[in-house]
Parts: sequence; C-alpha cells; structure tokens
Amino acid sequence: MTTVRQMRYPVLSRFLMATSTFLFLFLASTIFAQQLSGITDEDQITVKLVAKMMEDYHISQGQIDDTISAKMLDKYLEDWDPQKLYFLQSDIENWNKYRTQLDNLIKEGKLEFAFEVFNTYIKRMDERLVSVHKMIDAEYDFNVKENMVSDPDLIPWADSNETLDNRWRQRIKYDLLLGKIDGKKPEETRELVHKKYRNYSLMMHQNERADILEIFLSSMSHCFDPHSSYMSERTVKDFTINMSLSLEGIGASLQSDDGYTIVKEIIPGGAAAKDGRLKKEDKVLAVGQAEGEMVDIINMKLTNVVQLIRGAPGTKVRLLVKSTNGEEKVLELIRAKIELDAGAVKGEVINSTDRIGRPGKVGIVRIPSFYRDFSGAQNGKEDFRSTAVDVQKVLNDFRKQGVEAVVVDLRYNGGGALSEAIEVSGLFIDYGPVVQIKQPNGKVSAHDDEVKGVAWDGPLVVICNRMSASASEIFAGVIKDYQRGVIIGDSTTHGKGTVQNVMPVTRSFFQFNKQPDRGALKLTIQQFYRVNGDSTQNRGVRSDVVLPSILDHRDLGESSLDNALPFDHIPPARFAPSGFVNSNSLAELSSISQKRISTVPEFVKLLEDIKRYVSYKERKSVPLSEEELSAELKPKDGTDLAKDEEKLVEELSNTSKDKEIFPKNFYN
Repeated sequence: MTTVRQMRYPVLSRFLMATSTFLFLFLASTIFAQQLSGITDEDQITVKLVAKMMEDYHISQGQIDDTISAKMLDKYLEDWDPQKLYFLQSDIENWNKYRTQLDNLIKEGKLEFAFEVFNTYIKRMDERLVSVHKMIDAEYDFNVKENMVSDPDLIPWADSNETLDNRWRQRIKYDLLLGKIDGKKPEETRELVHKKYRNYSLMMHQNERADILEIFLSSMSHCFDPHSSYMSERTVKDFTINMSLSLEGIGASLQSDDGYTIVKEIIPGGAAAKDGRLKKEDKVLAVGQAEGEMVDIINMKLTNVVQLIRGAPGTKVRLLVKSTNGEEKVLELIRAKIELDAGAVKGEVINSTDRIGRPGKVGIVRIPSFYRDFSGAQNGKEDFRSTAVDVQKVLNDFRKQGVEAVVVDLRYNGGGALSEAIEVSGLFIDYGPVVQIKQPNGKVSAHDDEVKGVAWDGPLVVICNRMSASASEIFAGVIKDYQRGVIIGDSTTHGKGTVQNVMPVTRSFFQFNKQPDRGALKLTIQQFYRVNGDSTQNRGVRSDVVLPSILDHRDLGESSLDNALPFDHIPPARFAPSGFVNSNSLAELSSISQKRISTVPEFVKLLEDIKRYVSYKERKSVPLSEEELSAELKPKDGTDLAKDEEKLVEELSNTSKDKEIFPKNFYN
C-alpha cells in the first residue's frame, strides 16, 4: 500500500521510473496489432529455452505445470491492468481457457496469448481514454461526500463499460481535487492530468515485440520467486552499465516528456560537459551519426533514442537541439567512456563538534550499491570499477585524516555483486567465513574472507533501512554476527536472501559458434545465510538501535512480495566473534537512543506522522470531498505527510556529487 498521493495508477511496475511522452495518439488497434503479431521462429526458440532453464537451474527445482500456469495467467493480466481500469470481465472469462494451458504453450514456444492480451489492452485503453479526456474537462462538485476504493484487490473486474466509467470518474475527480488542494488553478491541473494520460498512452503504444516477450516471460519467472526475470538484449546492456558504473556516449541523462527527448542532467566528466554547449532542459529533436541523414526522434521511444546516441568512444554523433530560448542548432560531439560517479562509493569526514557538540572526526562511507565491472576484471584490467577497491581508498584517506569512528551508510543500497559484499566485509573483519551459500541440491558451502588484517579496526556503525537488500544484508549480517559494529536504522533490512545469476539464453553454454542474442535470464540459483545460520530471507537483519521512519512501515520488504521464498535456518559456520560490541553495550545504546527520540521535536513529530501514515495504509478507500481530503493531507498542525516523506527520502537517497552525503538533520 502507499500514501494517498502515491496511489497506484495503471502503469506497469517496470515503467514506474520512466517519464513518458507527447500528444495522445488514437492509433487504430488493428494496425498496431499487426505491428506486434509477427512472432518469429527465434522468439519461439527463446521461450522454450527460458522455460527449460527455469526448470533446470532455479533453486526450487520446480516444474512449469498447471499451478504455475494459473499463477502466470493472473500475474500477466495484473502486469497490464493492475488497477482493473481497462479489461472487462468478459475479457477475463475469455482468457480463463488458458488457465491450465500456458505451461504447455510455453514449453512449445507459443506466444499468441501474450500478444492477444497486449493487443486487447491497447484496444481497451484507446477506447477508454477517449472518455477519460472528456471527464478531465467536466465540472465536479467537491462538496459531495463519496469515497473511492484504493485497493484493487477489493474490486472485481468491471462487468460493463458503465462500471469502468464510474471508476474513471472517481479517479479523475481525485486527480483534480489534489490539484485544487495544492492551490493550482483548475486549468493548470486539467492540463497536467491530460498530459499524464496522453503520455501514458504513447508510452504503451511504444512497446515493441521484445518488450512484450520480456514482460510475458518475466510474469512466468516471477511465479517461482520475485527476483527471477527475463531480460531482453537491451535490458542486459543496461544491467551491465549499472554494474560497471560506466557507459559509452555523450554523458547526458535523458527523459521523455510530451514527445520530446529532454536533457535531464549533464553528467560531470562526460563529452557533453567538456563541450559545454548542451544544456539541461534542452530538447533533442534529431540524431545523426558522423555521416548520413539525421533521424527525427520526436515521439520516438526513449530507449531507441538512447541507442542512437550511444556508441564507441572516439566516434562522432550529431544532435539537432532546441534550447530553452527557442534557438535550434546542430551539435557535433565525440563520444567517450563515462564513469558514472554518482553511483560510486563516496567518503566524507565530519567534525562531530558541529553535530553533537563533542569534538572528534567521524568518517562517513556511502555505498549506493555493490558494483563490479565483471568484464574489466575478467580481461585483467588493473583499474576496473569495484566497490571494495573504492571503499579501501576511502578508509585509507580516513586514516590519514585522523578519523576516530566510521559510519557505513547502506540506506537505499539494493545490493549487487556477491563477491564485492564478501570483499568489503573483509575490510572490517580479520578473516573467516562471511556468508554461507546453499545450492539447489541442498549442499552448503562457506565463502570466506581469506585475507588476514583489516582496513579499519576502530568503532563502526552501519546504517540500514528497508531498502537495504541482498549484498547489503550480507555485509550488515557479518558486522552483527562478528560483533564488529552497531547496526542502526529501520527495524530490519529488506529481507532478500537469494542469489541471482545472469545466464545468457542459449542452446548450449558450450557452443562456440555465433548464436542469436536472445537476452538473458536473471535466475535465482542459490540462497545465502549468515554465519550464525540464519537466512536473511523475509526477516532481514534486525537493527541493534531502531530509529523511527515512515519507510519502515511501508510494504517494501521481501515478505510483502508475491511468491517470496520462506525463511529458514542452517547450522552456523565456525567463526570467532570480535567482541567489539556486546549485548549490554547495545542495550544501553538503544535505551539512550529511545530517550533522545522521545525528546527531539522532529522525532516526536515523525512519530505522529507515522501513526497517521499507518492509518492511511490500513484503510481501503480515500475521500473525494475537499473538506475530508484536505483534513487528511493538511491537518491543523500544518504538516503535509506525503511531502515530508518525499523530502526525507530524496535527502537520504541523494548521491549527487554536489550534495552532502550525510546531511545535517535530526535523523543523521
């Protein structure tokens, strides 16, 4: 569940971070269906290979059978229409004939069902949004007291277009009411809502055959566990960029809005930053290579635009750009390799006098993810990107500056490479087992820090929250089990205790002749355990000192995900705790912290906000009258729960170069 302002709209979860595009297009669904009905022989081979790999290599050793088929049918329909705003009950009844057939169809490589659902979705969306745009321009009485059901699990699929009309009327009324409460002019709010649904329509129409294949096969793999998924060729490339923290291009972050490709950010050190002519908020109208015609990119899918702009270092790319003052010009840029430093480890030394009035130096290590350039490491590069190497450098600098204590900040760190989690752990413990890994056959092996000595042997604090997952939990678990430091933050971490491997979809791993690129399967093949024998799965790593946060009360943990594997326990590994902290000192710290929380005004206010948030989360509907919704969003004390939470999340998760990595606030 979410706060009132974060209600789920009918958008696929994989698109939630995307910004969409241009004018609402009333494309004929029959034409669009023809564009996406050309299932190729290679597609069918890909489907059969993915199905076989799931059964052969997934840790559960489960089979794609009628049970998976039934789950998959529900999951795939939910992926397209999570709020039940487009499909009709008659559509669902028609597709129920596949409830026990999808397992067989997948093993045979048949994809007709996947495209039938998508094309029906596009048809229903086009039909529905005609009336939606009329609803946006209608007048509403915000004094009428009525409620809108906010939990789609409590409503059935619509039995008629009239039922859908009423659902949409309430949704549009809610959108317009939010704008009114925020003080926007009616015409401004209406244009924003029009734009939202125009953008959404175009984004859905821009789906390509590979996108449908990715969503369909991922809906199957998600029936085994929430972290196994199929990745198209393009998604694999993006995954590699994120892990290596480097890409080849011009060094600009782009977004799509109103059909235009907008420059969202100029990345420091990239080709665009060094050239200086491309500016934030510029519109890119066309892209050309060193020679030949330039390609008009207005209304083009953002991922396709990115593919045109990316390229090998040293090659030229031409951009037709429209600046914010309306001037159009052609820029010729030389592509270069760009280091994505915003996602890299950062260090900061804080004088504690400024924070708590007590002299001393505290070193903050911010680890956004456990990244590793696997390709660079395999090719023998000495300077490949590595979390462990970067943390080592920061710790070396801390020692030179006379730091007395270290804080490792893992908030919003979703994990990454297992090898990096092991190596980073080894910087803080002398030697010994770091994590235990269980194979599909039940065999358990320990992965050790084999290098004696530590990079930091002084006082240590690790900060986590509900978004600290996977590799972050391995590190936090090591620090806790070895009694090496104090874990502070949300009540527990995310609870992801599984290991994924990215496996290319291929006929044979031993076939050296050139094969078509069929993407990859990110497959859960192992489960990891702390050295004390506990799995982090579902339960996570509990904090020694808990600080209040709204995030801790959101349904974000592993236990809230569908088909999550259960918690279990294995025998502990042989290890020697350092004894740096003990239960008595932790109890004392927790007691002191609770007393501080009860007296600090910001924490007192936050605790009240949490109570309000929990009541929001537990309710099943939202009011559509101005009086009632205003009272909830902006109570008499003047607080705005949604905006306060957004501000805090933005502050804590910000890793930009020009921002403090550990801002001065009541929480830090």
